[in-house]
Amino acid sequence: MTGEITSVEQLEEMISRPAPRVVETLAGLDGDLIVLGCGGKMGPSLARMAKRAFDEAGIDRRVIGVDLFPSSEQQSRLSGVGVETIRCDLLNEAQLNSLPDAANVVYMVGMKFGSTENQALTWALNAYLPGAVCRKFRNSRITAFSTGNIYGLVPLWSGGSVETDEPNPEGEYAWSALARERVFEHFSRAYNMPVSIVRLNYSNELRYGVLVDIAQKVWTGEPVDVAMGVVNVIWQGDANAMALQTLAKASSPPFVVNIAGPETVSVRRAAQLFGQLMGREPKLVGSEASDALLSNGQLGHQLFGYPRVPVRKLIEWVAAWIMAGGETLGKPTHFETRNGKF
Repeated sequence: MTGEITSVEQLEEMISRPAPRVVETLAGLDGDLIVLGCGGKMGPSLARMAKRAFDEAGIDRRVIGVDLFPSSEQQSRLSGVGVETIRCDLLNEAQLNSLPDAANVVYMVGMKFGSTENQALTWALNAYLPGAVCRKFRNSRITAFSTGNIYGLVPLWSGGSVETDEPNPEGEYAWSALARERVFEHFSRAYNMPVSIVRLNYSNELRYGVLVDIAQKVWTGEPVDVAMGVVNVIWQGDANAMALQTLAKASSPPFVVNIAGPETVSVRRAAQLFGQLMGREPKLVGSEASDALLSNGQLGHQLFGYPRVPVRKLIEWVAAWIMAGGETLGKPTHFETRNGKF
């Protein structure tokens, strides 16, 4: 993947482009696919990638996106690429149970930002809802999104948390995310239901992500806090591809995998590189702590393929996009947060 990305249409085509492994994996699965929480930052591109993969495999499968969809425009865009949409309040038991059955489920529902101000809803979405979904889809195969935040801070020299490390969450968001995992694990064992748990850390495209946050601060002259000195980033197209492949690895008890980029990216160095590309002098504040939220993604790379977009290329794309006034989602990641309060 070379050259700049100059339009939202080009961007969405690229982050939904299925790798050959995705086509092969989905071709080997029986039944339709339903994506719960399809209206979020990753959901539309993941659903579109799945539909494209089924089409490239020459298999007639439904891909159904479920969310509140406050904007009918998002539904129209998904429908235009062959993804069916259903508007649904998943916390409404009658609406949840009225959804069509599907052999394959991707669970992307969750609450992170604003969780400190609304702990009750955070726990309802992150811990209660998974149980209701498992009861509804007890005969399905489920990939459930989680987060690397459940590991807590680890030393920079560690190379990042691996899947067998004991969770050490800090803050209600991280605890509720661990509760989500435990609920999926319980029902996986109780129903002998195949489940994969994806611990993501962090997905990036040009409208959203840690690199976008850093680039925007450099471009506008805002200070960049380097206390969280290093981060993981992965191109959203690669994260989508890996997540869809985990459907074939689902098991009881659940299969657990980190999805993260191969590098530990220095926030300071990233800001300096953005400064060079943008002709700006970054304003760096604070000093790097000796630990950070880091995940080791090597197992995922081994099983699902090495990420196709390197960090340097992603930084160049983001810099050009921000300088050109490209659309952003206006949803900061708060990557610099170290106390678990989002």
